[in-house]
Amino acid sequence: MPPKDGKSAKNKGGNISKAERERLQREADEQRRREEEEARVIAEREENERLERERIEQEKQEQLELKDRERREDELNELRHILDENHSAVTAWESEHRDKAKWERYMRCDGSPDPSVQPEINSFISLWREDSETQIQRVLENCALALQLTNELDFLLSEGPDPSVPQQYRETLLCLQSLIHCKLNQATEELLKSASSHSDIETGNMQTSVQDENITLCLWANLNKNPRFKGFRFEEVGLGFELPKPLAVIDIAVRILHTRHDHLSHHSEQEQLQRRRSMMEAVLTPPIESIATVQDEKMEGEGDEGESSKPVEEDSRSVRSDSRKRSAVSVISAKEGRKSSSVKPLEEGECQMEEITTTLEADQNGSDSSPAEPVIDSSEVHIVDLQQFTPLGGVFYFDVFHLPPQSHIVKGWEMRELLETGLQVFPYPTEQSCAQSSTSVRLDEHSSTVASLPVGVTVALPDSILFLEDPHVARWDPIGQHWRADFISEASYDAETRSISFEMNAFYAFTLLQESYINMPFQSWELRPLGQDSALFTITGALIEVSITVKGKQCMLHMEETKNLDHLLGKWMSPSDLQKAMQRAGINIFVNEYSDKYVSINSKDPLIEHTVYEQMALMSSAVAFSWSRWNTQCGQEHLVLQACEQLEAGPVAEEAWSLYLLGAQRNQHLKMKEHNDSFSPELAEGSEFHSTFLHMLRQDMSTEGQARVRQSHYLYTDTVQRLLCATRVLTYS
Repeated sequence: MPPKDGKSAKNKGGNISKAERERLQREADEQRRREEEEARVIAEREENERLERERIEQEKQEQLELKDRERREDELNELRHILDENHSAVTAWESEHRDKAKWERYMRCDGSPDPSVQPEINSFISLWREDSETQIQRVLENCALALQLTNELDFLLSEGPDPSVPQQYRETLLCLQSLIHCKLNQATEELLKSASSHSDIETGNMQTSVQDENITLCLWANLNKNPRFKGFRFEEVGLGFELPKPLAVIDIAVRILHTRHDHLSHHSEQEQLQRRRSMMEAVLTPPIESIATVQDEKMEGEGDEGESSKPVEEDSRSVRSDSRKRSAVSVISAKEGRKSSSVKPLEEGECQMEEITTTLEADQNGSDSSPAEPVIDSSEVHIVDLQQFTPLGGVFYFDVFHLPPQSHIVKGWEMRELLETGLQVFPYPTEQSCAQSSTSVRLDEHSSTVASLPVGVTVALPDSILFLEDPHVARWDPIGQHWRADFISEASYDAETRSISFEMNAFYAFTLLQESYINMPFQSWELRPLGQDSALFTITGALIEVSITVKGKQCMLHMEETKNLDHLLGKWMSPSDLQKAMQRAGINIFVNEYSDKYVSINSKDPLIEHTVYEQMALMSSAVAFSWSRWNTQCGQEHLVLQACEQLEAGPVAEEAWSLYLLGAQRNQHLKMKEHNDSFSPELAEGSEFHSTFLHMLRQDMSTEGQARVRQSHYLYTDTVQRLLCATRVLTYS
């Protein structure tokens, strides 16, 4: 029987000779060597090809850089010439506009004084102060005129008058503000004198409200002295109050005076601004005693101490020059002395300043001495930071007065006791109210006195204000001249009625607050042309979207799903007027030199940023610009944004956008798109380097687009630039 095939094959395999195995091994080694050689040749060829590509790319890069350097001076000079021409034209127009406004003011002839002419305004103040008119409607008319004059003075101060004039304007402004309040007090006293003759039949008390477009006056006189009285609400004006029982049985009068203007906040703003500047100076200027100590140590010739003093001086110089470091990088040379307005450099944070100051003091005093711990005054904890919060809707003066003597009819004669003390404030809390509240032995947060029974207030939010969150409440401290958040409790907001109720331990002036930067950082933005000298600037904030139409030198605000802003929406205004009106209405998209302390920003070199805004404004009649997510990943010295030519007034197609990488020395059109997964600085095909963003965009523009840019009016360009510089969308988005 023949053997099985499987068994036969196994036997054959097991009987392979040594020579056969060596032959097979040699063939396998030769095969491996051939494969390795082939792989080496392929890798060498690929490496050579890569090196050749890199060489070609390097040569191309060098050629583009050489070409850019050759035309750099011409491009910078052309841009500088355009900007200087526009700036000169805008300056001349503004000067002519001011002269025209002065002439129109002089020719008004309506009987109102010119606040810029000192004799006229002094005569007006003197005559009004001596005027004995106390009828409320007449007083409100005079107050309206005075408020108009204060607005004119505010405008004159914002225009930057001669150095000798501002102090004079400020004194006049404060005098008018004080006189307005004095006249309102006199009118209040006159109304209270006749309270008994205007008492309400149902309540037995006098309650009345008078208002105009600037002021609302609510008065309640306690004639009935009902111990069960809780409070009263002036339904027609949306204001109300609640009184504790001790006040319900006393001859008092309660006033809620709502002024749409705010004559208090500027006192606190000036003090806080002065404090911030003092902190800056304290950091940037080393103490004189410390410098003298270092010099004495040098003269003593002590090696170790002398050597340790050198880094102190270097640190001091570096701190003093810190604010100048960033300005060294500029597309336009600093020696040209740019006249156009520039974005102020971002200052170092307050915490960082304190650390630098502590380090310097520690170095100068020796390594053994430890820095003193900062002492925080507990009374300052509740002071409202007016950079972080914005008062909205004016000021509500919540006061309680002694009720003046009322008239009596005796045998047909009306008799009234006349007092020369004027309107007298009723002191609250009183000893009686404190005694009644002492059963709970509630102690004041910053005082050892027993807390008083609280008084309640209800305020309907002004219709002209857009609150993006539940409003905060602050009371005015007349001694410290600050808004404070303490001694306010039980605050509750009713979204349905848009009213807020709260309690205070005494009668204070109060205001409603909103976070200044609640709508920041921006989520995206777009600047899109609508035609010649017209564009639409849209910012999508953290909570709401805001659109501003620019046409010539005028701006108009657009917003969706908003009510009661008819005084603001769809109205043409100058950029400065629009900014003030939006901030007064609670719509803030504007920043200042302190905003970065309260907003998480994408820090950029402010000089590069400002130069880009100037060039965006020049091109905005024909080029659309938009936010890019890659701007956060390109470093502080570079900017990334999207741009494309847009000659039609409509949305930009997604595929039309191109990415641009902008820097101090070079601008380039990127090959990548916004939706790419990773960032690449590779240059777009057929593109070149340019020293300015203006020339970078020009290289791919149509003839029609270039003509539209050349024909852009200087006032339109200036308006767009102001909006961009005021919002700083490249940093705050």
